Amino acid sequence: MDIGLHIANFTFPAGPSGLADDLTRIVTVAEDAGFGRVSVMDHIWQIRGIGPVEDDMLEAYTTLGYLAARTSRVQLLAWVTAATYREPGMLAKMVSTLDVLSGGRAWLGIGAGWNEEEANGLGLLFPPTAERFERLEESLQICLQMWGAEDGPYQGKHYRLARTLNVPQPLSRPHPPILIGGGGEKKTLRLVAQYAQACNLFDGPELEHKLDVLRGHCETVGRPYDEIEKTVMMRLDPGEKGEKIDTIIGRLEQLAALGVAEVHGYVPGMWEITPLELLGREVVPAAAKF
Repeated sequence: MDIGLHIANFTFPAGPSGLADDLTRIVTVAEDAGFGRVSVMDHIWQIRGIGPVEDDMLEAYTTLGYLAARTSRVQLLAWVTAATYREPGMLAKMVSTLDVLSGGRAWLGIGAGWNEEEANGLGLLFPPTAERFERLEESLQICLQMWGAEDGPYQGKHYRLARTLNVPQPLSRPHPPILIGGGGEKKTLRLVAQYAQACNLFDGPELEHKLDVLRGHCETVGRPYDEIEKTVMMRLDPGEKGEKIDTIIGRLEQLAALGVAEVHGYVPGMWEITPLELLGREVVPAAAKF
C-alpha cells in the first residue's frame, strides 16, 4: 500500500509571503519520507469543514507546476479537478504540460464538481447535476482523444473541437493515469469502470459496498475489476508524539484487506514538518508491507 499527501489548506503561520517556502519544505520532506503522491484541491475558495471560505486557497494547476519544479519523484495531481471549471481541451493541455515538465509524473484527477457557491462567486460554469456529469464524460473522452493518435474533430453534446491536436504529447504512456473521485453509484462509479485507472472513495462504513458496486459496473462494461486502483481518502494524524500511529496502521491493514492500494490523506499541521516525518518513519514503511 502507498501513502499520498493531500494539501487542502494553504493558511500557514507565515502567511502568503511564506507560502512558496512552506510548500517547498512540505513536498520535499514528503517525497524524502516516501509519500508516493502529492495532491492539491481544485477549489478557488476554502471549503467549509476545513476552514472559512476566506482562508487562503491557491489555484490547483499553477500550484502543481510549482511543485513539479520542487520535486523529482512524487506523482502530482489535482484531487480532484472540477470538470466544468476548465474547457476540456485546455484541461488536457494543462495535464500534458504538467506531465512533460515533471518528467512523466502527472495524473488527471477529475470529478463532476460540487461547490456551487464558489463557482457562482467567480462566475464559473456550474450547470445542474445531470449536465455536469454529461460534461465530465465528454471531458474524459476529449482528454483520451487528445492523448492518443487521433487529432481529428470531436463532436459531443456540450463540446465541439475542430482539431484535437496536442503537441507535445504527455510522457506518460499510454497517457497520464486518470483518477475519478466520488462514490456515486449510478454515474461516478460507472465512469470509473469505463474510463479510469483509479477510483477514490472516503473511508467509512459504506466503503465495502461502494467497491462491490464498482465491481458490478466493471462486469457490465467488460473491464477487469483488478485493473482499477482503489484509493481511499482519510485523515492522517499521527498525534503530537506519534500516539495515533498504531491506530492508523491498524486501519490501513483493514483497508488493504479490502483491496485498497493507496491511502491519500490530509495531515494536520503539516507545515510543522514533524507530522510528515513521523508518518514517513512509522506509517509509510508499515503500509508498504500490506
